[in-house]
Amino acid sequence: MTFEQILSNLHNRIYHPVFLLQGEEPWYIDQISDFIEDNVLDENEKEFNQMVFYGRDSSVQQIIDTARRYPMMANHMVIIVKEAQDLKRIEDLTAYCQKPTPTTILVLCHKHKKVDGRKALAGAIKKTGVLFEAKQLYDNQLPDWIRQHIELKGYSITPKAVMMMADNIGTNLSKVDNETQKLLVNLPVGGKITEALVEQNIGISKDFNVFELTKALGQRNRAKAIQIILYFADNPNDHPMVLLTGALTNYFLKIIKAHALQGKDTKTIASVLEVNPFFVQEYTSAARNYPLPQVKQIINLLKQYDLRSKGVDNTSTEQGELMKELIIRILNPA
Repeated sequence: MTFEQILSNLHNRIYHPVFLLQGEEPWYIDQISDFIEDNVLDENEKEFNQMVFYGRDSSVQQIIDTARRYPMMANHMVIIVKEAQDLKRIEDLTAYCQKPTPTTILVLCHKHKKVDGRKALAGAIKKTGVLFEAKQLYDNQLPDWIRQHIELKGYSITPKAVMMMADNIGTNLSKVDNETQKLLVNLPVGGKITEALVEQNIGISKDFNVFELTKALGQRNRAKAIQIILYFADNPNDHPMVLLTGALTNYFLKIIKAHALQGKDTKTIASVLEVNPFFVQEYTSAARNYPLPQVKQIINLLKQYDLRSKGVDNTSTEQGELMKELIIRILNPA
């Protein structure tokens, strides 16, 4: 089952006796388990029929004994095991999961990693319940996720505001969700999130961010690019070198693809580059400004500076100086 299918079933009060929620992205796990914790039982029913265990402080036998109880004046017994990755001998739940109590909803929140899929526990849950893997998003998936997440809440967002959030917040979905809530607090339902709103409420400058830097580099706008990198160099904690080289590498790899897509229509280019069609012109223009041999040199340059930022062949040059050197060399490739 997908995340959306599970939530849809829960909204429709379609429950399963066991949920194993596992994987690297805790936001999905929290969303599902919180919904079950908040909505399956009413407040009166929760007093006798809802239990929360923590893996480190609980035993498998405690959980099984509770799960075998029948509900009191309610349709379900709800048991949520948080931090289930810390539960010792978790495989001992296999026998229960093969024949779970039909009136119990057992939720195992197994964060940051998966149970061994080759063992009997995973197989038992596949047959009697829901086995869900919460996968971490790749960087190139984040802009679409942000846009869809905001649209599902009944709002919209400009393409530039999406990129500002994606470039500066990263793929931690809990953080993205928290920052989104800040943006929506004073926005009327159906309103649009703009780059100015992002700047005012999240503290991401609409003029000094990675998105604006790549745009300036693509245009070979030397003055703007240097202005931005000087700002980054003065604020290294907010703009670490490792994130900068990663973002620039992704940008110039897209320019390589743009070279290969010359003559293609906007929809095709957007699909291959995995960007909003709004940004296609930026990449095709950058491809004209940077001949393919130069782009390949820049990719190698980025690898070199990424290593230098991590101490390879560099014992004294500070991050800010490395940033400035890097941008000057990108603008003036050999």
